[in-house]
Amino acid sequence: SSSINVMAFTRGDPGDYDRWALNGASGWAYQDVLPYFKRVESWEEGESEKRGGAGPIGVQWAKTKDPLFDAWIEAALAAGYPHTKDYNSAQHEGFGRSQYSIRNGRRSSSANAYLRPAQSRANLTVETNALALKLLIEKNRANGLEYSKNGTIVRVSAEREIIVSAGAFNTPQLLMLSGIGPADHLKEIGIAPIVDLPVGENLQDHIAVQIAYTRPEASPFRKTMRLDVMAMALIQAHLFGAGPATILPGGLHAFIKTRSDLSVPDIEFMFRGTALGAHLWFPLLRKPYLDGFTIRPTLLHPKSRGRVRLASPNAKDHPRLFFNLLSAPEDLTVLREGVRRARIVAHQKALDTYRGEEKSPGSSTITDADIDSWIRKVAITAHHPAGSCAMGDKQTNVLDPHLRVRGIEKLRVVDASAMPDMVSAHINACVLMMAEKAADMILGKRD
Repeated sequence: SSSINVMAFTRGDPGDYDRWALNGASGWAYQDVLPYFKRVESWEEGESEKRGGAGPIGVQWAKTKDPLFDAWIEAALAAGYPHTKDYNSAQHEGFGRSQYSIRNGRRSSSANAYLRPAQSRANLTVETNALALKLLIEKNRANGLEYSKNGTIVRVSAEREIIVSAGAFNTPQLLMLSGIGPADHLKEIGIAPIVDLPVGENLQDHIAVQIAYTRPEASPFRKTMRLDVMAMALIQAHLFGAGPATILPGGLHAFIKTRSDLSVPDIEFMFRGTALGAHLWFPLLRKPYLDGFTIRPTLLHPKSRGRVRLASPNAKDHPRLFFNLLSAPEDLTVLREGVRRARIVAHQKALDTYRGEEKSPGSSTITDADIDSWIRKVAITAHHPAGSCAMGDKQTNVLDPHLRVRGIEKLRVVDASAMPDMVSAHINACVLMMAEKAADMILGKRD
């Protein structure tokens, strides 16, 4: 959700979308989606051939002045990696300054950019504290929705279409609760199947580990974390949308290839300019924390696939998630290579004055077996779940390339579950692009 994410605004590589189109998602090649990426954003440097200047989402450069991030770029060049001026424009691969969905010092979320400006519309009703129970389907046509609110079951009808945008976990849950999904699973749960589709299959996420170093000299961020300084910074941010509390302690993203024959990067490095255990401090009350920084190798294109399943026919029961992370052996191999490459960059001369002791995994973790063991112990997802209702041109795809659910009329899915596979980026910008493109599809259908 763009209301709670770290606000990284990364589109992915043009090759990601060309791959989608090549594999059956016709109409989703890079040249097809570029106009929608541009429509989404107001890039602080203005309109260009590849950037948008008048969209609802404000996008800006990272504002941190921490010299650590310039040192990272210098270290990357020394290690043989390119520097990209703008990874959302001509060159995606390389080390580049971060871009964030921030406008005027405040989070530029989809809620702030799209929903709140539309709240006064007569044709929009937002129901909060409500739980979708199931879609109402008659003769393979979606006619409405049943939901609960304050203990009351409410039914609403739909004259045109129903658009499901509940995310990679809850969209498949709602479809299966409505009889759309793997027939054998639905029967096992006690739901009569309407359409047999691989709903919930193909679940994917980026998987990552953090390499952490101590930092001998205090960073600008640690100075800001002094209690009185941060208190004033928060007041400044709240009243004026300015000051250090509006600046993230991260200023860099990198997208690299571990093999020269790859068409798109397979590893991302995320960077953190402060210690993992950062906290507020004040003289005599609490000591400052030992400063540090991290580099986070992230597997961009996992081969492992998971699934979403129902726990019961009750919508109040959370769905069961089976990520099956690292079940494909090559995923561990590529992520291990990402760890090795991250360490090589971190030990370049440009970072000597910033780099202290390696705290995680530690300098004694050297062999493939040791690194693999550490990865299995500490790896987590990057919170980019996708693919559980994948679109494509095959009858086995849940959605067609127009995001329509196969076998059911007047029903579409517009969220990350529709992605065929992972893009080489954080997925928020991609989902916003998909929503803009879907809006055109829906309007065209109605016309």
